[in-house]
Amino acid sequence: SSSSPHGGEGDRDIWTATRSTRYGSFGPLVNVGPGVNSSSRDGGTSTSLDGLSIFYREAGPKDAPAILFLHGLPSSSRMYEPLLSRLADRYHLIAPDYPGFGHSDWPDPKKFAYTFDHYAEIMNHFTEALGLSRYTLYMQDYGGPVGFRMALAHPDRIEALIVQDAVAHNEGLGANWKPRRAFWADRAANESTLRTNLLSLPTTRTRHVGNDPNVERYDPDLWTDEFAFLNQPGQADIQSDLFYDYRTNVDAYTKWQAWMREKRPRLLVIWGKYDLSFDLSEPEAYRRDVPNAQVHVLDAGHFALDTAADEIAALVRGFVDSSR
Repeated sequence: SSSSPHGGEGDRDIWTATRSTRYGSFGPLVNVGPGVNSSSRDGGTSTSLDGLSIFYREAGPKDAPAILFLHGLPSSSRMYEPLLSRLADRYHLIAPDYPGFGHSDWPDPKKFAYTFDHYAEIMNHFTEALGLSRYTLYMQDYGGPVGFRMALAHPDRIEALIVQDAVAHNEGLGANWKPRRAFWADRAANESTLRTNLLSLPTTRTRHVGNDPNVERYDPDLWTDEFAFLNQPGQADIQSDLFYDYRTNVDAYTKWQAWMREKRPRLLVIWGKYDLSFDLSEPEAYRRDVPNAQVHVLDAGHFALDTAADEIAALVRGFVDSSR
């Protein structure tokens, strides 16, 4: 069984049971993998499938239209709190933490494959454990490569797609990806450079504020909390492994594009114009694959919910309601 850095099982039970917010409650821990065992806990139910605990936040009526939120780097389900508080009145909202992030388990990378293929497999098992048979998939950053894999594996489960600052076209990776591409080409020679580039405090801050001239709009806890997370024991190895696997996403872009062109899913693209992680050509690139896509470029950054939560909540409401 993999271990979590957040205390023993009892500690996490207490944390899960006692934390609550105005929009609902933090979900229970769900264990994902083969073989099923269910047990009741204060604050929710834990479905034991393999000993890998997946933490998630859940809000809204369970019989309402479902939206599954997949988070980015180096965040967690916490990034979606602004939407959970604004949309819980009429949607069933589920936001998990991937293994190695947030309050899910952080298995040793020597014993656990931190790859996007593996994440997609785990997240598919997670949705099955929760009985989610159909949902709108909301994907930000790393959520894109996880979510597109899920959609291609089980297209019948996808009601619609919402892409927020997530890339599916090679040209969407801008100039700051040059050292990252070098890392993919020769990991050993570029590992230390990559870790500085990916995990430093300035990079963690820039991920949020980008080139927004109004930096006072941002809560600095956003990046100091994430930087503290990245400095936890084991995180550098986990994130380096996962980022090395990002090269497989670039290889898969043409497959995702072909799927979108064939299936023409209902698609909402939300983009922060101050995002320096990706190129600003990317939101419009989705229209090449899905001509009827709704594309909205907002006065926001890579984590657009930092400053545009009301606007995004309204866009999501209009989109999800019109897709039914």
